Amino acid sequence: MPQARLDRREHITGWAFIAPALILLGLFMIYPIVWSLWMSFQVGKGMNLSFGGLANIERLTKDAVFQRALGNTFIFFIVQVPIMIGLALLFAVALNDSTLRFRGLFRTAIFLPCVTSLIAYSTLFKSMFATNGVVKNALMTLHLTDGPIPWLTDPFWAKILIIIAITWRWTGYNMIFYLAALQNIDRSIYEAARIDGVPAWARFRYLTIPMLKPVILFTTVISTIGTLQLFDEVQNITQGGPSDATLTLSLYIYNLTFKFMPSFGYSATVSWVIVVLVGILSFIQFLIARDRRSA
Repeated sequence: MPQARLDRREHITGWAFIAPALILLGLFMIYPIVWSLWMSFQVGKGMNLSFGGLANIERLTKDAVFQRALGNTFIFFIVQVPIMIGLALLFAVALNDSTLRFRGLFRTAIFLPCVTSLIAYSTLFKSMFATNGVVKNALMTLHLTDGPIPWLTDPFWAKILIIIAITWRWTGYNMIFYLAALQNIDRSIYEAARIDGVPAWARFRYLTIPMLKPVILFTTVISTIGTLQLFDEVQNITQGGPSDATLTLSLYIYNLTFKFMPSFGYSATVSWVIVVLVGILSFIQFLIARDRRSA
């Protein structure tokens, strides 16, 4: 058989093997993305849609609820992501110590929340932080508060509750990445620094963090994406309340689509706001990381 014909047959065979995956990818990922982009230019209620140009974008600028949801989402991002990343890094460094007893137990305990059911843990948090919940009784027993904290009814404390819930669930997830990276670092580097008299905080600042920089960038990006898409916790714990104090962009999209009079075009526009924000923030994070490496 001629070589050209054999190469052609192998080429066709290769495409035949990947064709099913490409078809499914296009059908369930690419097509919905393109269709949602087209929907974002549609106006109307329910299925009575018509092309509206930039009407939905103009509506965004006048929508007070959207602006409140956008502000809440940014508050969760700015406050929660640094706390979670910092805790995950500290836990990873502590649990990477070979002299620490019961390391496996501690690692499992910190990682376990991220594999629990979202509904189960949201319900648990809602009951724990209720007016007569365990947290209220514990704080009053320790004389840390004079009365119950309105976790679910006060806008400020409701945000704090959501931040606590997200941090509890996802810190262990990021910790696993740092642990894996730390175990690939040559221990002789730390031994040499220890022999030279470098204190523990300096080893962490000038050795650990620079060597974990690519992993820190990765976890920061995926945490940013997850926080901007925050839905489950606010839906199951506070339902976006009180007075939209914990309403996020994803929950607002859900409300526009399923709770209020369906506005599919406008909800698609709000969803693309998340896409744009993820792209911008991820680009900024990559840019900062690149500048630091070059410095």
